[in-house]
Amino acid sequence: MGWVTQEILQQRYAIEQQLGKKAGRRTLLARDLATQELVIIKLLTFSSDFAWEDLKLFQREAETLKALEHPLIPRYIDYFELDSAYKSYALVQSYVKGKSLEAYMRFQGKFTEKQVRNIAYELLEILIYLHKRQPPVIHRDIKPSNIILANRPYLVDFGSVQTLASRAGKTITVVGTYGYMPPEQFGGYASPGSDLYSLGATLIALAAGIHPADLPQADMAIAFTDYVDLSPSLVKWLSKMTETSLERRFSSAEEALASLVANKLTIASQPMMPDARPVNTWDVLWSAIWRSVTIGGGVTVTSAAIYSTAVFPVAGTLLGAIIGAFIGIPIGLVNGFLVAIITKLFFFPLRKPLSHRRTVSIISMVISTAMAILSFRVIELNIFSISNNLQMRLFWVFAPALITGLSMGVASKFHAQWYEEQVKLRGY
Repeated sequence: MGWVTQEILQQRYAIEQQLGKKAGRRTLLARDLATQELVIIKLLTFSSDFAWEDLKLFQREAETLKALEHPLIPRYIDYFELDSAYKSYALVQSYVKGKSLEAYMRFQGKFTEKQVRNIAYELLEILIYLHKRQPPVIHRDIKPSNIILANRPYLVDFGSVQTLASRAGKTITVVGTYGYMPPEQFGGYASPGSDLYSLGATLIALAAGIHPADLPQADMAIAFTDYVDLSPSLVKWLSKMTETSLERRFSSAEEALASLVANKLTIASQPMMPDARPVNTWDVLWSAIWRSVTIGGGVTVTSAAIYSTAVFPVAGTLLGAIIGAFIGIPIGLVNGFLVAIITKLFFFPLRKPLSHRRTVSIISMVISTAMAILSFRVIELNIFSISNNLQMRLFWVFAPALITGLSMGVASKFHAQWYEEQVKLRGY
Protein backbone atom coordinates (compact mmCIF):
# COMPACT_ATOMS: atom_id res chain seq x y z
CA MET A 1 0.00 0.00 0.00
CA GLY A 2 1.51 3.35 -1.03
CA TRP A 3 1.00 6.39 1.16
CA VAL A 4 0.75 9.97 0.05
CA THR A 5 0.25 13.07 2.13
CA GLN A 6 -3.34 14.14 2.86
CA GLU A 7 -4.70 10.61 2.44
CA ILE A 8 -7.34 10.27 5.15
CA LEU A 9 -7.96 7.06 7.10
CA GLN A 10 -11.30 6.38 8.80
CA GLN A 11 -12.38 9.87 7.69
CA ARG A 12 -10.38 11.15 10.65
CA TYR A 13 -6.61 10.70 10.31
CA ALA A 14 -4.88 12.79 7.61
CA ILE A 15 -1.54 11.23 6.68
CA GLU A 16 1.30 13.76 6.68
CA GLN A 17 4.35 11.55 6.11
CA GLN A 18 5.75 8.04 6.41
CA LEU A 19 8.26 7.71 9.25
CA GLY A 20 9.29 4.09 8.89
CA LYS A 21 8.83 1.00 6.77
CA LYS A 22 9.78 -2.64 7.03
CA ALA A 23 8.28 -5.96 5.95
CA GLY A 24 4.53 -5.76 6.42
CA ARG A 25 4.73 -2.69 8.65
CA ARG A 26 4.43 1.07 8.26
CA THR A 27 4.75 3.89 10.75
CA LEU A 28 2.92 7.07 9.73
CA LEU A 29 2.69 10.57 11.10
CA ALA A 30 -0.88 11.84 10.80
CA ARG A 31 -3.13 14.61 12.06
CA ASP A 32 -6.23 13.71 14.00
CA LEU A 33 -8.90 15.87 12.36
CA ALA A 34 -11.10 15.51 15.43
CA THR A 35 -8.55 17.13 17.77
CA GLN A 36 -6.05 18.68 15.30
CA GLU A 37 -3.26 16.89 17.18
CA LEU A 38 -0.44 14.92 15.56
CA VAL A 39 -0.62 11.16 16.08
CA ILE A 40 1.40 8.09 15.20
CA ILE A 41 -0.29 5.32 13.21
CA LYS A 42 1.34 1.90 13.18
CA LEU A 43 0.09 -0.37 10.40
CA LEU A 44 0.39 -4.13 10.11
CA THR A 45 -0.50 -5.47 6.66
CA PHE A 46 -1.25 -9.00 5.49
CA SER A 47 1.40 -9.71 2.87
CA SER A 48 3.40 -12.61 1.46
CA ASP A 49 5.70 -12.66 4.50
CA PHE A 50 2.92 -12.20 7.07
CA ALA A 51 3.13 -14.35 10.20
CA TRP A 52 0.27 -14.87 12.65
CA GLU A 53 2.70 -14.24 15.49
CA ASP A 54 3.08 -10.67 14.16
CA LEU A 55 -0.65 -10.11 14.47
CA LYS A 56 -0.69 -11.54 17.98
CA LEU A 57 2.08 -9.19 19.11
CA PHE A 58 0.42 -6.25 17.35
CA GLN A 59 -2.91 -6.87 19.06
CA ARG A 60 -1.15 -7.35 22.39
CA GLU A 61 0.58 -4.00 21.94
CA ALA A 62 -2.78 -2.32 21.33
CA GLU A 63 -4.36 -4.02 24.35
CA THR A 64 -1.41 -3.10 26.56
CA LEU A 65 -1.31 0.56 25.54
CA LYS A 66 -5.06 0.83 26.06
CA ALA A 67 -4.62 -0.25 29.68
CA LEU A 68 -1.64 2.00 30.43
CA GLU A 69 -1.78 5.57 31.67
CA HIS A 70 1.62 7.10 32.30
CA PRO A 71 2.92 10.55 31.27
CA LEU A 72 6.08 9.05 29.72
CA ILE A 73 4.35 6.34 27.67
CA PRO A 74 2.47 7.09 24.40
CA ARG A 75 -1.29 7.29 24.92
CA TYR A 76 -3.61 4.84 23.16
CA ILE A 77 -6.09 6.59 20.85
CA ASP A 78 -7.64 4.10 18.41
CA TYR A 79 -7.44 0.66 16.81
CA PHE A 80 -9.18 -0.37 13.58
CA GLU A 81 -9.02 -2.56 10.47
CA LEU A 82 -8.50 -1.36 6.90
CA ASP A 83 -9.71 -3.21 3.80
CA SER A 84 -7.77 -2.50 0.62
CA ALA A 85 -5.63 -4.69 -1.62
CA TYR A 86 -4.42 -6.31 1.60
CA LYS A 87 -6.15 -6.30 4.96
CA SER A 88 -4.37 -4.05 7.45
CA TYR A 89 -4.63 -3.33 11.14
CA ALA A 90 -3.94 0.14 12.50
CA LEU A 91 -2.92 1.26 15.98
CA VAL A 92 -3.16 4.98 16.69
CA GLN A 93 -1.24 6.51 19.58
CA SER A 94 -0.19 9.96 20.73
CA TYR A 95 2.79 11.60 19.06
CA VAL A 96 5.88 12.37 21.12
CA LYS A 97 7.82 15.28 19.63
CA GLY A 98 11.48 14.50 20.13
CA LYS A 99 14.38 12.39 18.90
CA SER A 100 15.46 8.94 19.96
CA LEU A 101 18.51 8.34 22.13
CA GLU A 102 19.87 6.46 19.11
CA ALA A 103 19.78 9.69 17.11
CA TYR A 104 21.47 11.60 19.92
CA MET A 105 24.18 8.92 20.11
CA ARG A 106 24.94 9.46 16.43
CA PHE A 107 24.95 13.22 16.92
CA GLN A 108 26.94 13.68 20.13
CA GLY A 109 28.59 10.32 20.83
CA LYS A 110 28.95 9.71 24.55
CA PHE A 111 26.49 11.00 27.12
CA THR A 112 27.80 12.60 30.29
CA GLU A 113 27.43 10.89 33.65
CA LYS A 114 24.76 13.35 34.76
CA GLN A 115 22.74 12.68 31.62
CA VAL A 116 23.05 8.91 32.13
CA ARG A 117 21.89 9.26 35.74
CA ASN A 118 18.92 11.41 34.76
CA ILE A 119 17.78 8.96 32.13
CA ALA A 120 18.28 5.98 34.47
CA TYR A 121 16.13 7.61 37.15
CA GLU A 122 13.26 8.43 34.77
CA LEU A 123 13.28 5.04 33.04
CA LEU A 124 13.29 3.17 36.34
CA GLU A 125 10.20 5.12 37.38
CA ILE A 126 8.49 3.93 34.18
CA LEU A 127 9.55 0.33 34.82
CA ILE A 128 8.25 0.48 38.39
CA TYR A 129 4.86 1.47 36.97
CA LEU A 130 4.89 -1.29 34.32
CA HIS A 131 6.13 -4.06 36.60
CA LYS A 132 3.59 -3.20 39.29
CA ARG A 133 0.70 -3.73 36.90
CA GLN A 134 -1.47 -6.79 37.42
CA PRO A 135 -0.28 -8.78 35.64
CA PRO A 136 3.18 -7.16 35.33
CA VAL A 137 4.00 -5.72 31.89
CA ILE A 138 7.43 -6.62 30.46
CA HIS A 139 8.62 -4.38 27.63
CA ARG A 140 11.28 -6.84 26.33
CA ASP A 141 12.91 -4.43 23.88
CA ILE A 142 14.37 -1.47 25.77
CA LYS A 143 17.12 0.14 23.68
CA PRO A 144 18.18 3.65 22.60
CA SER A 145 15.95 3.71 19.52
CA ASN A 146 12.88 2.94 21.67
CA ILE A 147 13.44 5.87 24.02
CA ILE A 148 12.35 9.28 22.73
CA LEU A 149 13.93 12.27 24.42
CA ALA A 150 11.78 15.38 24.59
CA ASN A 151 11.97 17.36 27.79
CA ARG A 152 12.02 13.92 29.48
CA PRO A 153 12.62 10.39 28.15
CA TYR A 154 9.58 8.51 26.82
CA LEU A 155 9.50 4.72 26.49
CA VAL A 156 7.91 3.78 23.16
CA ASP A 157 7.32 0.79 20.87
CA PHE A 158 5.49 -1.81 22.91
CA GLY A 159 5.47 -4.20 19.94
CA SER A 160 7.42 -6.83 21.89
CA VAL A 161 5.49 -6.42 25.11
CA GLN A 162 4.48 -9.41 27.21
CA THR A 163 2.52 -9.83 30.39
CA LEU A 164 3.53 -12.56 32.79
CA ALA A 165 0.00 -13.95 32.52
CA SER A 166 0.39 -14.39 28.77
CA ARG A 167 3.20 -16.92 29.23
CA ALA A 168 1.34 -19.55 31.18
CA GLY A 169 1.14 -22.77 29.19
CA LYS A 170 2.13 -21.09 25.94
CA THR A 171 5.10 -21.13 23.60
CA ILE A 172 7.13 -17.93 23.89
CA THR A 173 8.56 -16.28 20.80
CA VAL A 174 12.05 -14.86 21.20
CA VAL A 175 11.92 -11.11 20.67
CA GLY A 176 14.33 -8.31 21.49
CA THR A 177 17.51 -6.82 20.10
CA TYR A 178 20.92 -8.49 20.21
CA GLY A 179 23.22 -6.70 22.64
CA TYR A 180 20.33 -5.45 24.73
CA MET A 181 18.74 -8.84 25.47
CA PRO A 182 19.64 -10.70 28.66
CA PRO A 183 20.68 -14.37 28.29
CA GLU A 184 17.37 -15.73 29.60
CA GLN A 185 15.44 -13.89 26.89
CA PHE A 186 17.22 -15.92 24.21
CA GLY A 187 15.51 -18.93 25.74
CA GLY A 188 12.09 -17.29 25.46
CA TYR A 189 11.87 -16.33 29.14
CA ALA A 190 11.38 -12.75 30.28
CA SER A 191 10.78 -11.21 33.70
CA PRO A 192 10.99 -7.72 35.24
CA GLY A 193 14.71 -8.41 35.71
CA SER A 194 15.03 -8.78 31.94
CA ASP A 195 13.92 -5.19 31.45
CA LEU A 196 16.50 -4.11 34.03
CA TYR A 197 19.25 -5.78 32.00
CA SER A 198 18.07 -4.05 28.81
CA LEU A 199 17.94 -0.69 30.58
CA GLY A 200 21.45 -1.24 31.98
CA ALA A 201 22.75 -2.15 28.52
CA THR A 202 21.08 0.96 27.11
CA LEU A 203 22.74 3.19 29.70
CA ILE A 204 26.11 1.57 28.95
CA ALA A 205 25.60 2.31 25.25
CA LEU A 206 24.90 5.97 26.05
CA ALA A 207 27.95 6.29 28.31
CA ALA A 208 30.27 4.53 25.85
CA GLY A 209 28.77 5.87 22.63
CA ILE A 210 28.91 2.26 21.39
CA HIS A 211 26.21 -0.40 21.15
CA PRO A 212 26.76 -3.32 23.57
CA ALA A 213 27.00 -5.81 20.70
CA ASP A 214 30.13 -3.95 19.57
CA LEU A 215 31.75 -3.97 23.01
CA PRO A 216 33.95 -6.85 24.23
CA GLN A 217 32.65 -9.48 26.66
CA ALA A 218 34.14 -11.06 29.75
CA ASP A 219 32.42 -14.27 30.93
CA MET A 220 29.44 -13.30 28.73
CA ALA A 221 29.09 -9.95 30.57
CA ILE A 222 29.49 -6.59 28.81
CA ALA A 223 33.09 -5.40 29.39
CA PHE A 224 32.44 -1.67 29.26
CA THR A 225 34.63 -0.12 31.97
CA ASP A 226 37.45 0.88 29.61
CA TYR A 227 35.03 2.68 27.29
CA VAL A 228 33.22 4.98 29.74
CA ASP A 229 34.08 7.97 31.91
CA LEU A 230 31.90 7.18 34.91
CA SER A 231 32.34 7.16 38.66
CA PRO A 232 33.20 3.78 40.25
CA SER A 233 29.82 3.70 42.03
CA LEU A 234 27.87 4.11 38.79
CA VAL A 235 30.06 1.52 37.04
CA LYS A 236 29.32 -0.94 39.86
CA TRP A 237 25.60 -0.18 39.65
CA LEU A 238 25.54 -0.73 35.87
CA SER A 239 27.47 -3.98 36.28
CA LYS A 240 24.79 -5.28 38.62
CA MET A 241 22.04 -4.17 36.25
CA THR A 242 23.65 -6.23 33.48
CA GLU A 243 24.59 -9.35 35.43
CA THR A 244 24.21 -12.35 33.13
CA SER A 245 22.59 -14.30 35.95
CA LEU A 246 19.05 -13.15 36.70
CA GLU A 247 19.55 -14.03 40.37
CA ARG A 248 22.50 -11.64 40.73
CA ARG A 249 20.70 -8.65 39.25
CA PHE A 250 18.55 -6.25 41.22
CA SER A 251 15.35 -8.03 42.17
CA SER A 252 13.14 -5.17 40.99
CA ALA A 253 13.15 -1.70 39.47
CA GLU A 254 12.37 -0.35 42.93
CA GLU A 255 15.52 -1.95 44.37
CA ALA A 256 17.59 -0.61 41.46
CA LEU A 257 16.22 2.88 42.02
CA ALA A 258 16.81 2.66 45.77
CA SER A 259 20.43 1.68 45.09
CA LEU A 260 20.80 4.61 42.70
CA VAL A 261 19.58 6.99 45.38
CA ALA A 262 21.53 5.35 48.22
CA ASN A 263 24.79 5.77 46.31
CA LYS A 264 24.02 9.47 45.81
CA LEU A 265 23.46 8.94 42.11
CA THR A 266 20.20 10.85 42.08
CA ILE A 267 19.17 13.16 39.27
CA ALA A 268 20.95 16.48 39.14
CA SER A 269 19.86 19.90 38.00
CA GLN A 270 21.35 19.38 34.55
CA PRO A 271 18.66 19.45 31.84
CA MET A 272 17.57 16.11 30.45
CA MET A 273 18.21 17.24 26.89
CA PRO A 274 21.75 16.44 25.67
CA ASP A 275 24.10 19.30 24.80
CA ALA A 276 22.45 20.11 21.49
CA ARG A 277 22.04 23.74 20.50
CA PRO A 278 19.56 24.89 17.85
CA VAL A 279 20.67 25.58 14.31
CA ASN A 280 21.52 29.29 14.45
CA THR A 281 21.98 31.91 11.74
CA TRP A 282 25.75 31.45 11.49
CA ASP A 283 25.35 27.67 11.07
CA VAL A 284 22.91 28.22 8.21
CA LEU A 285 24.99 30.98 6.59
CA TRP A 286 28.24 29.01 6.71
CA SER A 287 26.58 25.85 5.34
CA ALA A 288 24.96 27.69 2.44
CA ILE A 289 28.05 29.72 1.49
CA TRP A 290 30.71 27.03 1.61
CA ARG A 291 28.53 24.59 -0.34
CA SER A 292 27.69 27.19 -2.97
CA VAL A 293 31.32 28.29 -3.38
CA THR A 294 32.92 24.83 -3.31
CA ILE A 295 30.29 22.88 -5.24
CA GLY A 296 28.73 25.56 -7.47
CA GLY A 297 31.89 27.57 -7.92
CA GLY A 298 34.02 24.46 -8.34
CA VAL A 299 31.82 23.10 -11.12
CA THR A 300 31.82 26.50 -12.85
CA VAL A 301 35.63 26.74 -12.77
CA THR A 302 36.03 23.16 -14.02
CA SER A 303 33.47 23.47 -16.82
CA ALA A 304 34.91 26.82 -17.99
CA ALA A 305 38.41 25.30 -18.10
CA ILE A 306 37.16 22.32 -20.12
CA TYR A 307 35.26 24.59 -22.52
CA SER A 308 38.29 26.76 -23.15
CA THR A 309 40.59 23.75 -23.57
CA ALA A 310 38.36 22.45 -26.37
CA VAL A 311 38.92 25.66 -28.33
CA PHE A 312 42.32 26.89 -27.14
CA PRO A 313 44.41 23.87 -26.05
CA VAL A 314 46.84 24.39 -23.16
CA ALA A 315 46.61 28.18 -22.79
CA GLY A 316 42.82 28.02 -22.88
CA THR A 317 42.68 25.77 -19.84
CA LEU A 318 44.24 28.38 -17.58
CA LEU A 319 42.26 31.21 -19.14
CA GLY A 320 39.01 29.28 -18.75
CA ALA A 321 39.74 28.45 -15.12
CA ILE A 322 40.43 32.13 -14.37
CA ILE A 323 37.20 33.19 -16.07
CA GLY A 324 35.28 30.44 -14.26
CA ALA A 325 36.65 31.53 -10.89
CA PHE A 326 35.94 35.19 -11.67
CA ILE A 327 32.29 34.29 -12.35
CA GLY A 328 31.62 31.17 -10.23
CA ILE A 329 33.01 32.28 -6.85
CA PRO A 330 31.09 35.61 -6.65
CA ILE A 331 27.89 33.89 -7.79
CA GLY A 332 28.51 31.21 -5.17
CA LEU A 333 28.82 33.85 -2.45
CA VAL A 334 25.64 35.61 -3.56
CA ASN A 335 23.79 32.31 -3.84
CA GLY A 336 24.92 31.26 -0.37
CA PHE A 337 23.71 34.51 1.22
CA LEU A 338 20.39 34.27 -0.64
CA VAL A 339 19.75 30.65 0.37
CA ALA A 340 20.64 31.39 4.00
CA ILE A 341 18.22 34.34 4.08
CA ILE A 342 15.41 32.25 2.55
CA THR A 343 16.05 29.45 5.04
CA LYS A 344 15.97 31.72 8.10
CA LEU A 345 13.05 33.92 6.99
CA PHE A 346 10.67 31.28 5.65
CA PHE A 347 11.81 27.86 6.93
CA PHE A 348 12.71 28.37 10.57
CA PRO A 349 11.49 26.38 12.35
CA LEU A 350 11.47 23.76 9.61
CA ARG A 351 7.94 22.45 9.05
CA LYS A 352 8.03 21.37 5.41
CA PRO A 353 11.45 19.94 4.48
CA LEU A 354 10.48 19.04 0.90
CA SER A 355 9.12 22.51 0.25
CA HIS A 356 12.33 24.05 1.61
CA ARG A 357 14.50 21.82 -0.56
CA ARG A 358 12.55 22.60 -3.73
CA THR A 359 12.34 26.32 -3.04
CA VAL A 360 16.04 26.95 -2.48
CA SER A 361 17.04 24.66 -5.37
CA ILE A 362 14.72 26.30 -7.92
CA ILE A 363 15.49 29.87 -6.83
CA SER A 364 19.23 29.12 -6.91
CA MET A 365 19.05 27.68 -10.42
CA VAL A 366 17.00 30.57 -11.82
CA ILE A 367 18.92 33.45 -10.24
CA SER A 368 22.38 31.89 -10.67
CA THR A 369 21.70 31.09 -14.32
CA ALA A 370 20.57 34.69 -14.94
CA MET A 371 23.66 36.08 -13.19
CA ALA A 372 25.91 33.72 -15.14
CA ILE A 373 24.35 34.69 -18.48
CA LEU A 374 25.03 38.36 -17.77
CA SER A 375 28.59 37.61 -16.62
CA PHE A 376 29.51 35.36 -19.55
CA ARG A 377 27.88 37.86 -21.93
CA VAL A 378 30.16 40.62 -20.62
CA ILE A 379 33.20 38.33 -21.06
CA GLU A 380 32.06 37.45 -24.58
CA LEU A 381 31.66 41.10 -25.64
CA ASN A 382 34.87 42.36 -24.12
CA ILE A 383 37.24 39.47 -24.82
CA PHE A 384 35.97 37.28 -27.65
CA SER A 385 33.89 39.79 -29.64
CA ILE A 386 31.59 37.11 -31.04
CA SER A 387 28.27 38.71 -30.09
CA ASN A 388 26.76 38.31 -33.56
CA ASN A 389 27.38 34.58 -33.83
CA LEU A 390 24.37 32.74 -32.34
CA GLN A 391 26.05 29.33 -32.24
CA MET A 392 29.12 30.71 -30.49
CA ARG A 393 26.88 32.62 -28.09
CA LEU A 394 25.07 29.40 -27.20
CA PHE A 395 28.42 27.67 -26.69
CA TRP A 396 30.17 30.44 -24.74
CA VAL A 397 27.27 32.02 -22.84
CA PHE A 398 24.10 30.00 -22.41
CA ALA A 399 25.57 26.49 -21.98
CA PRO A 400 28.12 27.40 -19.26
CA ALA A 401 25.53 29.65 -17.60
CA LEU A 402 23.10 26.73 -17.43
CA ILE A 403 25.82 24.52 -15.94
CA THR A 404 26.53 27.22 -13.35
CA GLY A 405 22.86 27.49 -12.43
CA LEU A 406 22.39 23.73 -12.13
CA SER A 407 25.49 23.37 -9.95
CA MET A 408 24.28 26.15 -7.62
CA GLY A 409 20.91 24.38 -7.41
CA VAL A 410 22.64 21.14 -6.42
CA ALA A 411 24.68 22.98 -3.79
CA SER A 412 21.51 24.49 -2.35
CA LYS A 413 19.84 21.08 -2.28
CA PHE A 414 22.77 19.68 -0.28
CA HIS A 415 22.44 22.62 2.12
CA ALA A 416 18.72 21.89 2.55
CA GLN A 417 19.45 18.23 3.27
CA TRP A 418 22.07 19.24 5.86
CA TYR A 419 19.62 21.64 7.50
CA GLU A 420 16.89 18.98 7.64
CA GLU A 421 19.26 16.48 9.24
CA GLN A 422 20.42 19.02 11.85
CA VAL A 423 16.82 19.84 12.75
CA LYS A 424 16.05 16.14 13.18
CA LEU A 425 19.06 15.51 15.40
CA ARG A 426 18.80 18.63 17.52
CA GLY A 427 15.01 18.48 17.98
CA TYR A 428 14.38 22.02 16.63
